[in-house]
Amino acid sequence: MSQSENRKRIDERVWRTGPVYSESSRPLARFVARPVREFLRVETAGSALLLGAALVALVWANSPWAETYDSFWHSHITLDLGILTLDESLQHWVNDALMVIFFFVVGLEIKYELVQGDLRDPKTAALPIVAALGGMIVPALIYVAVLGGQEGSHGWGIPMATDIAFAVGVLGLLGRRIPSPARLFLLTLAIVDDIGAIVVIAVFYTSDLNLTALAVALLLLGLMVMMRVLRIWAIWAYVVVGVLVWVATLESGVHATLAGVAIALITPTVPLLEEKVAREYAKKALADHELDADESDRLRFLLDESVPVVERLQTRLHPVSSFFVLPVFALANAGVSVGGGVFGEALTSAIGLGIAFGLVVGKPVGIVVFAFLAVRFGLGRLPDRSGWRMMIGLGFVAGIGFTVSLFIAGLSFPGEELMTAEAQIGILTGSLVSAVLGVAFLLMGGAPAEEGDDDDGSPTSEDVEDPAVASR
Repeated sequence: MSQSENRKRIDERVWRTGPVYSESSRPLARFVARPVREFLRVETAGSALLLGAALVALVWANSPWAETYDSFWHSHITLDLGILTLDESLQHWVNDALMVIFFFVVGLEIKYELVQGDLRDPKTAALPIVAALGGMIVPALIYVAVLGGQEGSHGWGIPMATDIAFAVGVLGLLGRRIPSPARLFLLTLAIVDDIGAIVVIAVFYTSDLNLTALAVALLLLGLMVMMRVLRIWAIWAYVVVGVLVWVATLESGVHATLAGVAIALITPTVPLLEEKVAREYAKKALADHELDADESDRLRFLLDESVPVVERLQTRLHPVSSFFVLPVFALANAGVSVGGGVFGEALTSAIGLGIAFGLVVGKPVGIVVFAFLAVRFGLGRLPDRSGWRMMIGLGFVAGIGFTVSLFIAGLSFPGEELMTAEAQIGILTGSLVSAVLGVAFLLMGGAPAEEGDDDDGSPTSEDVEDPAVASR
């Protein structure tokens, strides 16, 4: 047996017997731990959990225990900070505090795309950017037209949003039928859509401004930049200042989740250390074929800091956002009563119809028409191995507006339970119809992926250099 084969057998034996339990041959590891781990690696896993949480919320809100749903999520939690007391319902804590993590991850993805991803090249990004603008403008116009100046017109931003998690989940289900260029088109479009949603929330869904608190938030952001310049690397220091930024933003009247986006946009996209520093230290530390605790800690630190900060934070926080934050958000916000004719009344209301038509009709029409104009005038070209039927399918998939649409609905009609319920039913119905039509068109317009695509339909490392896209 060769030395390399022997080393391989030793490595396999180490990881099969310990120290990692999930790699052992014990029954729980073989039948529970490893299957769960593999499930969480699949693109559709986050979407499945999100959908499951939404279904649980719907069932709970329409069960004999419906009152417990309202009482639970509207129970108040008070946080006394001495100079400031925060008293909010549990649902508001989820929407105003927990969702900061989601928007922080979105901000990290946007920052990476703008600096090192597809959005840094105007020619490459032109088509999805133009298509995304159409996918935001047309649904908003349809909503305004349906409302016709009635009460509730302020909710025009609701059908503008695309849910990245569900969109990726749908494409993941179709696997190799969707070529990588088409998937990258939709993902880039969704990133631009996120930027648009953030701007809309900041500009149009901000309550009365407290300029003093807003100034404090900006000063604290400046402090974080100064900490970065001074090369302060302690994560806990940034967490402390970040929490203070969130509190100041909450008190300013600007929606608190935008604090997460602001912090993400000032996060460096380059590693704090050159990779060769870690490599050289590793050679020196291992020269005597021994590694003590101090050397191990230093090497771990150097390896961490050799990875771009944005990429490192995305890798660590994306699972938290996908597998915890978004399902909890869905559980807290998707519980709407649909019994006793409420569903029919809500769906035939101006708000419900405006949102549903905005998502089902406005999204694909806006995306396809604006994409056609971009191609016609030479601003971009269709993704490789993609035709207009596939573009229509991608437009329908972009009409799945679950998470951010529900979020904007809560901002649009504060204290208006009936309007909020009508908006929620419109979102759920429009998103479901969009998903079904999207799958149908993609199945008709899809073609088997060429070599270079993974079996699960995910782009390979050769197709995607962006870890943000790869992680999703």
